[in-house]
Amino acid sequence: MFTVVIPPPNITGSLHMGHALNNTIQDITIRFKRMQGCKVLWQPGTDHAGIATQNKVEQALAAEGLTRHDLGREKFIARCWAWREQYGREIVEQLRILGCSCDWERERFTMDEGLSRAVRTAFKAYYDAGMIYRGARMVNWCTRCHTSISDLEVEYEDQSSHLWYVRYPLADGSGDLVVATTRPETMLGDTAVAVHPEDERYRAFIGREVDLPLTGRRIPVIADERVDPAFGTGAVKVTPAHDPNDHEMAGRHGLKSLVVIDFEGRMTAEAGAGYAGLGIEECRKKVVADLDKLGLVEKIEDYSHSVGTCYRCHETIEPLVSEQWWMDMSPLKDAAIRVVERGEVKFIPERWTKVYLDWMENLRDWNIGRQLWWGHRMPLWRCDACGEIVVETQTPERCPKCGGALRQEEDVLDTWFSSALWPLSTLGWPDDEEQLAKLYPTAVLSTAPDIIYLWVARMIMSGMHFRGEKPFSHVYLHATILAQDGRRMSKSLGTGVDPREVTAEYGTDALRFTLVILTGQGQSVRLWEDRFTVGRNFANKVWNAARFLALNLTGSRLAEAAPLTAAELPDDRYLTLEDRWIISRLGRIAGEVTDALEAYRFNEAAHLAYEAFWHDYCDWYLELIKPRLYGDDPKAKGVALAVALHGMRLLLKLLHPIMPFITEELFHRLFPNAPADLMVSPWEDHEDWPGYAGDEAHVERLQKLIDTVRNIRGEMGVPPGAKVRLLVKTTDGDLAALVKAQAGFFANLAGVEEIETGPEVVKPKGAAVGVAGDVELYVPLAGVVDFSAELERLFRDLDKVCERLGKVEKKLDDAQFRSKAPVEVVKGEEEKRDRMAAEIKAMDNHSVQVEDLLYLSFREGGVMSFNFRNLDDLTRQKMLEEVELDIERGCLYISPRLIAGVEEKYKNLLVDAVKYNDEEWLAEQIEKMGLLKTREMYTRSGITRERAVPINAHLVLAEGEFNRFYVRAICKRVLEQGLNVVIVYRGKIVSNPRPDSESKIGSTIDAKSLLGDLRDHPGVDTALGLPPGPNSGLTVALPA
Repeated sequence: MFTVVIPPPNITGSLHMGHALNNTIQDITIRFKRMQGCKVLWQPGTDHAGIATQNKVEQALAAEGLTRHDLGREKFIARCWAWREQYGREIVEQLRILGCSCDWERERFTMDEGLSRAVRTAFKAYYDAGMIYRGARMVNWCTRCHTSISDLEVEYEDQSSHLWYVRYPLADGSGDLVVATTRPETMLGDTAVAVHPEDERYRAFIGREVDLPLTGRRIPVIADERVDPAFGTGAVKVTPAHDPNDHEMAGRHGLKSLVVIDFEGRMTAEAGAGYAGLGIEECRKKVVADLDKLGLVEKIEDYSHSVGTCYRCHETIEPLVSEQWWMDMSPLKDAAIRVVERGEVKFIPERWTKVYLDWMENLRDWNIGRQLWWGHRMPLWRCDACGEIVVETQTPERCPKCGGALRQEEDVLDTWFSSALWPLSTLGWPDDEEQLAKLYPTAVLSTAPDIIYLWVARMIMSGMHFRGEKPFSHVYLHATILAQDGRRMSKSLGTGVDPREVTAEYGTDALRFTLVILTGQGQSVRLWEDRFTVGRNFANKVWNAARFLALNLTGSRLAEAAPLTAAELPDDRYLTLEDRWIISRLGRIAGEVTDALEAYRFNEAAHLAYEAFWHDYCDWYLELIKPRLYGDDPKAKGVALAVALHGMRLLLKLLHPIMPFITEELFHRLFPNAPADLMVSPWEDHEDWPGYAGDEAHVERLQKLIDTVRNIRGEMGVPPGAKVRLLVKTTDGDLAALVKAQAGFFANLAGVEEIETGPEVVKPKGAAVGVAGDVELYVPLAGVVDFSAELERLFRDLDKVCERLGKVEKKLDDAQFRSKAPVEVVKGEEEKRDRMAAEIKAMDNHSVQVEDLLYLSFREGGVMSFNFRNLDDLTRQKMLEEVELDIERGCLYISPRLIAGVEEKYKNLLVDAVKYNDEEWLAEQIEKMGLLKTREMYTRSGITRERAVPINAHLVLAEGEFNRFYVRAICKRVLEQGLNVVIVYRGKIVSNPRPDSESKIGSTIDAKSLLGDLRDHPGVDTALGLPPGPNSGLTVALPA
């Protein structure tokens, strides 16, 4: 029997995203085990959530102008039950919408009669064993909820406040001690000032007395090692009644305790006549004002510190001494430790084992009483006549000792008391031993890490105590879901994502799949609504693949008799390489998915199924069989369809635990002859499918080659419909034969119309190169790709990324942003910066390959276009005359931008300057350059002979905006000939930078920095920078 008990959600409203994830994980496990043939039980139910529900009902009453005291206990509890009826139903309905395949007829509620009896039975057993007692201790008191809460239910928030430095005058009038405090109102209850015994500053004060301001009392100065000398002045006030550390210190030193704050959060008479009855904040202001009048406030500092708040109403917690019911946990802890140490209960991820054991070793007594009305009222009565305490599972009529009237304890039990019994009470304990023996212990508990102590540990202790047996074998601690900015998901913070809204927009299957695939074991994951497109897109892919099959099934015998087991696969004789590959591949994936689910690696299972469906099945197999499906051979089509249906059936089964709705629907459409629903169909594993390891290896080799060709096509901007040649250079004769034999793979999946393969293959000119292991692939692209357009597209994209990156870097360089923004926000910006830097690097690497193909392939008419727009007519005319003279002398000008409006008589000059893709012409130009002796260079801010500089110039990169990639490509070719390069810079050189360059990513660079790209080239000896003129600069590279 495979049993799972649902962590009962509170009846306080709607499910949050954590519930959606946790219940999806449980449902995956249940559906998987059900399909494996296990008899399963998923026990559903809800929790009464004492303090949380009472808060909700009180808020509803407040809207009516009422309090619970206006109604009285009985009527208030009736309102709580009405709340449960409304919202308990809503919770269950949400779980059903989520697809939870629970045994709904067994639904339980923690205050059902059967579960209430379990609570009373457990309480009596603990009490009779002497483990429950009454005692006064310091507790965490919520003045809003008017109840104590456990340490584990206190949430700490960083709050901005102040640190007040107050002078306490020495009793002998010789001076004063300055004490720092965040709570000046509690000084009214001080009974000592404490310093560290080894603090030299205060050693002489130990044992003396100070006058406590505003009270007229004198208190001693004591020494205690718990004092932190680095806090404030090193002298601290001691208020035993209102601070847990001070309370312990008072016990060590025999100090009395003065209560100055009551359970309503108001000052008591002990605080003094001027303060009694004030609220805490009001009293704080008055105390500070009164101290200031007396000149006793030395200074006030801004101070940020962690403040404990109620986990339900978020009111600040007051540490108060209170008479409460406690439970001694020491008799329970040893067995609960041993069962984990022996590995009988395993935590997943394993690191939580140490967290659990460390907490158990330091287990403290449990404050089990709550001063609430909604919840399990303690089954404890006190006799008014003789004081006898009676504990029974049923309500006693009279005192068994004296026959007097009995009065039941007002307190209810901590909600977690009943929750700790959940695996026992829902499965039959204490009354149905036969059912309990069949269903208990359960197999696995899936829950959140933050309730290991509150719930998991207590269930283990309860199970071991009452049954001598663990309540579950595995504890799966699921991921924590955070908002996009890294904060916890919360409606009050505006960071929550409602599962109902996601379901309505994207669908339940998309919600479930996205949650599972994005969350690994025990990790935190940031989630926002747009991320659910992952699941929706995949659901659409599954639907469209099934629709494709259905369309091709029309008229086929398979339409009504689809294969239901792997035993019905076509005979090997009729299978092609791709058929055998997909059969073997999917069988192996089935085994890996099975292993992942058995080990509770849910996101791994989702990834495996996703990759198998989207990439192996759709992107590869369905594409490969299209020629057979659309061909004229009915037998070949039938085999392809049969194998495709087998693959679809298996994939639907693998996906069903994660995406139950779409898979169930498609299963019935494609397999109308199936005898049962998909959810109860047999699971298929690796051993159910034949394996063809050799064929898998063959296709994997082909896939690497095809992926390389696809990458070249994508990177080089090859139009989707364009056909290409492929040359495969390899010394592996088997691979060469395989490539030739399976040319259809390349035709269907990479647009290859002609293949040449072998060791003698030579790289053609203008071919892109790809490498797959020890194989080189050449794809000739001349005439297929417009390299200039491709580079321009790349540069535009690079400019956009660089611009965005510049904005992010500017933000990160801002000290104010780093100091004021939340850590998660800063981290998010840093991650964004790193992603864009990586994107730039990848685009840069791509551009280098395009450059090699492009060095002369500049767009016709765009070779020598200058930015004439900022020049007057006379200057433009002079410049063009200079250009014409330079060209006649054999000097090659390059500027890649074509500017409209150049005078007609110069149009042919621009076209003739470079005959792109003409190797002979380039050689001729380089030869001409070598004949040049000198070239008078001028700044382009104005044509003036005064700034003439004689330079040996063979290549001039002139006026305009130069893209460094164009520059690098052409300069390298000229430098290879041992010739000079002169770069005249005016305006800017466009920076599409490399992440490893010295210039800052996203900034513009000068010509000298640009030349740094060429310095390592063997044709460059030195680099010389001359003083720039206005808006210009000059950099020269001299040959070695």
